[in-house]
Amino acid sequence: MALEITDANYKELMADTSKPVVIDFWATWCGPCRMVGPVIDELAAEYEGKVVIGKCNVDDNEDLTAEFGIRNIPTILFFKDGQLVDKQVGSAPKPVFVQKIESLL
Repeated sequence: MALEITDANYKELMADTSKPVVIDFWATWCGPCRMVGPVIDELAAEYEGKVVIGKCNVDDNEDLTAEFGIRNIPTILFFKDGQLVDKQVGSAPKPVFVQKIESLL
């Protein structure tokens, strides 16, 4: 299961990990988000211990959403060494996410 990422725990999470981080920005009312959500959960299980994979609800975490300029959801951000290195806006098939995650390792 993907980690819940919030305005409150984001900075601590990024400071405490040397692993790549993937964050799915989503909302409960978003149809494409509901399609991507299960894929993100699968990836979180498959890459457990290698990559930190989490979800950030845009309705509950306005500061983080604004910090990254999220205007469309789902938006999935990919971080390496604490730096944003890639982004996927909109839904995509699982192999697209796998390829992006593998490039972080």
